[in-house]
Amino acid sequence: MLKILQIVFAIIVISLSAYGLITRDYQLNFLMILFLGLFVLTLGIKEFQRERKAYGWLLSGLFLFSVYVSIQSFIWIK
Repeated sequence: MLKILQIVFAIIVISLSAYGLITRDYQLNFLMILFLGLFVLTLGIKEFQRERKAYGWLLSGLFLFSVYVSIQSFIWIK
């Protein structure tokens, strides 16, 4: 299940970043950062399952930071 979520989030991030690069329209960057954070969260969960807690906590903190940045970017746009 986590592998499928990783692939889905990676495809979404790549397509949003490609869209931004091709059209030079960066208004959807907050969504790209949000899905990138969700991708990192799935990596963190996998690290917790492998009993590598230090990397799991690091990736969880990175997820929280990216969600915070995404929300701030969304509020700034509106």
